Amino acid sequence: MGVLSGVRIIEIAGIGPGPFCGMLLADMGAEVILVERPGPAEIPTAGILRRGKRSMELDLKDPGAIDTVLELIEDADGLIEGMRPGAMERLGLGPEVCLARNPRLAYGRMTGWGQTGPLAQAAGHDNNYIALSGALHYAGAGDVPPVAPPTLVGDLGGGALYLALGIVSAILHARGGGKGQVIDAAIVDGSAHMMNLLLDLSATGLMREQRGTSVLDGPHWFNTYRCKDGRDITVGALEGKFYKLLLEKLGLADDRRFAAQHAAGQWPLQRAAMAELFATRTRDDWCALLEGTDACFAPVLSPSEAAQHPHMKARGTYAKVDGVLQANPAPRFSATPSEAGPVIRK
Repeated sequence: MGVLSGVRIIEIAGIGPGPFCGMLLADMGAEVILVERPGPAEIPTAGILRRGKRSMELDLKDPGAIDTVLELIEDADGLIEGMRPGAMERLGLGPEVCLARNPRLAYGRMTGWGQTGPLAQAAGHDNNYIALSGALHYAGAGDVPPVAPPTLVGDLGGGALYLALGIVSAILHARGGGKGQVIDAAIVDGSAHMMNLLLDLSATGLMREQRGTSVLDGPHWFNTYRCKDGRDITVGALEGKFYKLLLEKLGLADDRRFAAQHAAGQWPLQRAAMAELFATRTRDDWCALLEGTDACFAPVLSPSEAAQHPHMKARGTYAKVDGVLQANPAPRFSATPSEAGPVIRK
C-alpha cells in the first residue's frame, strides 16, 4: 500500500525510460499494467524494470487487441508510451482516441527529441539527447571529450523522472476536477531543465562555458583522483571551512601551493600536486583518514561495492532478489512506505 495506491497506469511496453517510469510508479504503489507484444523480449532483461507490474501480452497490430487496450484505458488514471511520434496514432491509440474514451486520462509520452521539432522523427539515444541539450557539456575535464554515466542524465534523470512527475501532476489535476491531458516528456527538455542550477551559477560567473575553469569542474578541491591501488576517490571541499579541513587532513595546511583556493590559474598545478599525493596511498587508506569527516570525501565504488558499504547497508539502499542486485525504492515515505515488487522475467 504505497503512496500511489489506487492509481492505475497502463504501460505500453518499450525500452529504457518508459519502463523505468513504470517501475518507479509501481514501487510507490500504483497498479501498473504492462502491455507487451507476444514472444521473447526484444532486449534481454533481468526483470528489474518489470518489478511490481502486471503483464499481459497483446499484438497491437490486431484490432481486437486495440479494443482491449481501450477498455483498460477507460478505468485508468494514466498511460505511458515511448514510441516515435505518430506511432500510437497509427495504431489507433493516439491521445485523441484515448482521451475520448477517458477524459481524465494522463497520457504520458516519452521520447528523446520530443513530439515536435525538426528532429522529432530521428533516432537517437541518451548521449545524443544530452549532447544537444547542453547537459553533457560539463561532464569531463577540459582537455578530453565529455563522458556522462550511461542513461543516468538523459534517459532516467531528464526523461523517466520528468515523465513520472508529469503523470502524477496530471492525475492530481484531473482528480481535482480538471481535464485529462497529454504530457510531452522529451529528454532534451528535461535534461536542459536540469541545467538551471548550473545556468544560475553561470549567470553569476561561477560557471564558465570553457570546461575545466569553473568551481564545479576544474578545481583541485572538487575532483576525482586515482589511488596507489588503481582505485579512485572524490573530494568536493567547495566551502572554505571544508577546504581548510581537507588541507589539514592531507598535511597540506602549511603548503603555500594550496593557500589560494580560488586562484583558477593555479588549479592545474594544484590538481597535479594533489593527484601525486593521492597516488601514494590506497583507496582504503584514504577512506580511513577522510571518510565521515567534513572534508567532503567519498570513494568511487562499483555498484556491488556500494551495496556492501556500511552506510548503504545501514539504509538498506540495495537488495538482492533472486540473485539480482537492485536498488530499493526511493524516495522514502514515513506513512506509506514503498515496496519493491517481485522481479518479473519474460
